[in-house]
Amino acid sequence: MDKKLKYALGAGLGAAAASLPVRAYLHKPESVPAQPLPAENVDLARYRKNLSDAIRIPTIADRDPEKMNWDVFDRFHAFLRERYPLAHEKLELTVIRRGSLLFRWQGKRQDLEPIALLAHQDVVPISEGTLDDWTHPPFDGVDDGEFIWGRGALDMKNHLIAVMESVETLLSEGFRPERDVYICLGHNEEVMCANEENGATAMCLWFADRGIHLDSVIDEGGAILPVNVKGVIDKNLAGIGVAEKGYADVEVSVFAKGGHSSQSPNHTAIGKLAKVVLDIENHQFKAKVSPMMAELFDQIGRNVSYPVKLVTCNLKYMKPLLAKGLSYVPPAASMLRTTTGVTMASGSPQANVLPQKASVIVNFRIFPGQTVDDVLDHLRKVIRNKKVELNLLPGWKNPSEISPTDSRAYHIIEKICRGMDKNTIVAPYLVMGGTDACHYQPVCKNIYRYSPFKVSTALLLTTHGTNERIPVASLEAGVAFFKRYIRAASAE
Repeated sequence: MDKKLKYALGAGLGAAAASLPVRAYLHKPESVPAQPLPAENVDLARYRKNLSDAIRIPTIADRDPEKMNWDVFDRFHAFLRERYPLAHEKLELTVIRRGSLLFRWQGKRQDLEPIALLAHQDVVPISEGTLDDWTHPPFDGVDDGEFIWGRGALDMKNHLIAVMESVETLLSEGFRPERDVYICLGHNEEVMCANEENGATAMCLWFADRGIHLDSVIDEGGAILPVNVKGVIDKNLAGIGVAEKGYADVEVSVFAKGGHSSQSPNHTAIGKLAKVVLDIENHQFKAKVSPMMAELFDQIGRNVSYPVKLVTCNLKYMKPLLAKGLSYVPPAASMLRTTTGVTMASGSPQANVLPQKASVIVNFRIFPGQTVDDVLDHLRKVIRNKKVELNLLPGWKNPSEISPTDSRAYHIIEKICRGMDKNTIVAPYLVMGGTDACHYQPVCKNIYRYSPFKVSTALLLTTHGTNERIPVASLEAGVAFFKRYIRAASAE
């Protein structure tokens, strides 16, 4: 290498290294005024009782409407009428697909686009054989003073009851919105009915048929997570879901002659399928740091302590390295790529019968920017056995669009979060699971997924699992958030 070039490179690297401390010092959180918000009137005792009682109604949906236990949903609707009389008296109620409830709170001005708050009534069933593992029975709604226990405590009767509490309290205080406010309570979100029987799809069609375009939608998705690493960061992270992944189940099948197991070939259909599974698992989708996730990492990086900030101030230059490293950590990798999970397998119906067909179900959670067609193309490319049959199963959906972070609605959520707790980092993020919100894309561009409850990561993992529960300490802030949000978002 030329000496002059060596000196130039050395000088450049030295200058870059010397500038690191300065860059790290300047890498601070954006200066956003966060005025403390006035206290809100919240009937916490009523909220706790109503959430407990809501959990006691086991609103489990079924993919087949003919198999739905409609009596349970009728009970839940009657419960809402009893506990929230003002909402049922003052708001117009339309029942959609028998189970979904669409409330319209008429505003003063019809020239302003309405807002919508979403929640779903249904919950997932209890996994077979796990009932005895629960500290308290899952449909008893036990309130022990520290937690409220039961199916739906986090997903998402806590959210639904908080919305109803906020509406009821605002009505009792004489509040009337400037623009229409819709409360949309779906009844079958958990069974992922991507068809005309889906309550959210039907409610979206209700808006479309009337030419109603929504200013904004807020649904489940995020939470307030404590981020505490001693000596590095001690903040609360309010993640606002601006997009959600798509979903696809693909049946991958291999065929063989079959016959009696006493005359088994070297490789049965299952043996051939095993190689296919290895092909699929050994060729994961490429991880990348999208602009959405880069903003999340940047917001967190601005809040860490020195000298860790010497690294985080350079994250934009380290995206490939960051993507590579995080791809080995499943929870982190799920935020950076389409995930591949081989979840179910089937073969011979009996031990002494060679399988004529062996299959696995592969579940994909699809990253925004990719599609179900991309998933199928990927499988065809990485599977060496070209005689494999691929069958896309019903219930698939492409990823949602990405909602903007510069909208009026996003800034309202951000301002309320910071006003409620100045120690909060607010950042966009990608929702791993599915929500009803994605069905509203034809009538709304500003769709956000956020549940204003402070919950640890460990507790979040009980969602859909054993011992689902929510801290009582997080409840009052949830109702206060929705009251503030309705006031601000429904204003001119």
